[in-house]
Amino acid sequence: MASQKTDKIKIMKGADPDLSAATYQIFDESHTLGNALRWMIMKNPKVEFCGYSAPHPSENLIQLRIQMYDKLSSLDALLQALDDLDQVCETIGDAYTTSLRTDKYEEWHEET
Repeated sequence: MASQKTDKIKIMKGADPDLSAATYQIFDESHTLGNALRWMIMKNPKVEFCGYSAPHPSENLIQLRIQMYDKLSSLDALLQALDDLDQVCETIGDAYTTSLRTDKYEEWHEET
């Protein structure tokens, strides 16, 4: 039986035609991504408002509302924030890996 592929992000009904204000559903994500993404989006000075919610614990999705100044695209802001957040995670991962390779740590091994 073939598995059905679903979209990761969906634009919810009620979005402005130019997407200057829209609510996005992001599937298979939780507060972990929601809060980090909201923070990254709000760093953009062209964003008027950004908030997210997890509608119900049994639903594995978040809803992200973005409103822009000057009729700019909220989708562009979302995609830029995802790229920026990916870069931040990559930078932190690289610094962590470098630290593990170069710093001296006390190691403890459990005797079996």
